[in-house]
Amino acid sequence: MHNRFYLLLLAVVVVFAGTTSSTECTREGLLSAANSYLAAQVAGKPSTLSLTSTNFTYLQNNRAFDIATGLLSTPFVINFNRSTADTAACASYTMWISTSGSQPHVVGTQIRHADNDTSTISSIDTVAATTGDLFFDAAKTLSYIRAETWSTLPASSQPSRALLRSIGDAYLDMWTNATAADTIPWGPQCERVEGSMHTNPCGGSLPHGGSQKVNGMRRYVIDETIGSVQVSCQFDSLGPWPDSHEIRVEEGRVRYVHTVTVLRGVGALGGL
Repeated sequence: MHNRFYLLLLAVVVVFAGTTSSTECTREGLLSAANSYLAAQVAGKPSTLSLTSTNFTYLQNNRAFDIATGLLSTPFVINFNRSTADTAACASYTMWISTSGSQPHVVGTQIRHADNDTSTISSIDTVAATTGDLFFDAAKTLSYIRAETWSTLPASSQPSRALLRSIGDAYLDMWTNATAADTIPWGPQCERVEGSMHTNPCGGSLPHGGSQKVNGMRRYVIDETIGSVQVSCQFDSLGPWPDSHEIRVEEGRVRYVHTVTVLRGVGALGGL
C-alpha cells in the first residue's frame, strides 16, 4: 500500500513538474514571437501571426486599432531591427527602422503573452513614428542606432530589474519632479537619440520639473541581460503624445537613450 501511494505521489509530482515547465516563459520563445512579428510586418500580413483566440488587443499609437488595417497590414523593407525579452512579464520589445519608400518609419513594439504561453500573442502595442513626428529622420536615426553596441552583459554586471525600472521612471519623471534628473546615474559617454537628434553626453541640459502632468500609461519591458528598460507611455507632460523611451545601463550607468515620439494630430512643443 505504501509503495502504491508513493508511486502515485511521484506520478503527480512528475505531471506537475511537466505542467510547470510547459508554461515557463522563455527568452527563446519571446524572441521567436518577436521574429514572427517582424516577418508579418515585412510581408504586410498580420494574418500569419498566432494570436490568442480571445481577448487579443492591438494598440497603435496608444489607441485600440484593427490589426487587419493597421501598420502591420503594410509591407515594409526593414533596414534594422533589435529585440529585447522580459521573461518576468512574458513580453518583448522590438525596434525596427525602415528608410525605404515614400513613408519611412521608426517603430517600437511591445508584444505580450498571456499565461506565459509564447506560442500565441495576446497583445501587440506599437508606437510608430514617421514624417512629421518629433525630430523625424529615419536615415539619420539608423546611422546612430547602428553604431551602438547592445550585446549581452556579463552576469556579474547585469543591473537588477528594480534598478532598471527606477531609472526608466526617473527619466520620465524629470518633467514633473525637480530632482528626478539628479537621481539618474548618467554615464560619461551616455548618448541620447531623440528622434534623429543626437546628444552626447546626455546628462546635461535636462528638465527639472515644471509640468503638472505626469507622463502616464506606462508599460514596461525590462531585460536585465541586455541592461535595458523600455517604457511605452503617453507623454502628457508636454502633450498627449504616444511615446517610447528605451534606456540601456552599463556598469550601473546610463549608456544609451532612445526616444520615439508621435506628434501628428496632437501638436508639438519640443522634446527629450
